Amino acid sequence: MHRESAQRLMALLGERFGGRKLVVVSNREPVVHMRRAKGGPPEVLKPASGLTTAMEPVLMASGGIWVAHGSGTADFDEGVIDGRDGLGWPPEDPRFRLRRVRLRREVEQGYYYGLSNEGIWPLCHIAYTAPIFRHSDWAMYREANQAFADAVLDEIGSEPSVVFVNDYHLGLLPRMLRRARPDILIAHFWHIPWPNREVLRVMPWIEELLDGLLGNDLLGFHVQHHCNNFLDTVDRGIECLVDYEHHRATRGGHSTFVRPFPISIDAAGYAETAKKRPFEEVFPDLAEKTKNQILLLGVDRLDYTKGIPHRLRIVEALLDKHPDLRGRVTLVQVGAPTRTAIPRYASLAEEVLELVGSINDKFQQDDWKPIHFLAEHHDRDALASLYRRADGCLVTSLHDGMNLVAKEYVAAHAGKAGILMLSKYTGAARDLFEACLVNPYDIEGSADVLAETLRLPEAVRAEAMDRLYNRVCAHDVFDWAASLFRALSDVSLRREAMTFPGN
Repeated sequence: MHRESAQRLMALLGERFGGRKLVVVSNREPVVHMRRAKGGPPEVLKPASGLTTAMEPVLMASGGIWVAHGSGTADFDEGVIDGRDGLGWPPEDPRFRLRRVRLRREVEQGYYYGLSNEGIWPLCHIAYTAPIFRHSDWAMYREANQAFADAVLDEIGSEPSVVFVNDYHLGLLPRMLRRARPDILIAHFWHIPWPNREVLRVMPWIEELLDGLLGNDLLGFHVQHHCNNFLDTVDRGIECLVDYEHHRATRGGHSTFVRPFPISIDAAGYAETAKKRPFEEVFPDLAEKTKNQILLLGVDRLDYTKGIPHRLRIVEALLDKHPDLRGRVTLVQVGAPTRTAIPRYASLAEEVLELVGSINDKFQQDDWKPIHFLAEHHDRDALASLYRRADGCLVTSLHDGMNLVAKEYVAAHAGKAGILMLSKYTGAARDLFEACLVNPYDIEGSADVLAETLRLPEAVRAEAMDRLYNRVCAHDVFDWAASLFRALSDVSLRREAMTFPGN
């Protein structure tokens, strides 16, 4: 089914954008080349990222160019890239071109760790971490966006092109491209929430960010609520004309259409991956320690928006209130380190480790302990086998644009009984409403719901998982991309009609 979806996407792109170059732009690259300590060829790593999980199948299906920051220690080594900082990927059968953007160390520090992740990220997530704004970070953000613009313009030359920008790191890029090439089509998908204007007004450069985003032809969010928030923000925060009926904002004679596009994954492909290698083969030690256990799973980057401490306390409350589950239920929490140079992330890692130790000390008996914490990155295939083994997956985000872990668990669990406990504060909760929806701030209430769900008959859990799987398959990543590009094509036709002589 996923091959058919990919083929339909390719046909759509050919039909709607034939003759135009397709360029995808993101901060995160799909593959990283790292130097080995003892020499030899560079090690190739795939970063843990919901964005690259979603975008790579699209580029593999459609071809084109992916412009991204080259963050690996060997990314620019001779033999890795060509004379224009690019390479074909995958190397054995290149399906798309990866163009790497070079950033000075201080630019990366201010643009990525500073403005993007100490400023915009906490600003847009209601997780009660205050944003930090430094003028030097803003200068680096602007310089980095210009570096991306220069790379995109170098790749497309004078050719007709479609540029698909991704996420909050590149908020100024659309306007930079629009000024240089007014003729190109630009779509932008903002992968994180867009809060209300009262929250956003504390950003010192909000007007410039809004102006950057209004350089797009099409701006996408996960849910309609975030679209509404954006239109309200530009209506009150910058000089433009907002048409709420047609969901567009016009500034300087250029219209930006704003639409919801709930992102997804290659569900059928991931279901196949999950069946390739058994859990016992991929995680032999963990398999032995959790043998005959009800295995609950959490998979996250160590980020304060993901509600990991809340999840741990929910498991603690579960075992406190339901003593019969002690010795029978185990949580495996995968916590890949991220943004460790930012103090808030470092303190979260310490908090999580302390909490894991405290809960284990409180409950462990003989050779059983309630929580196994895996503080390292695991590749996509390994996680698929872990998802398939898990009897339940706990997603307790405090605020999340979508959350693809929920959809990965559903896909990997195809044909099996399972439990998806999902925070109602995720975009995924609007897609996967058959899941067990909880408020992660309500620790005891969530624990009670989890206990009740664990005791459901296997047939009921299997039926619920089947419905979820069918829903994810029906709206997979190819359907997401097709919806977005179809909308961009419609916008293009409107633009052409408005500029046609006689109109």
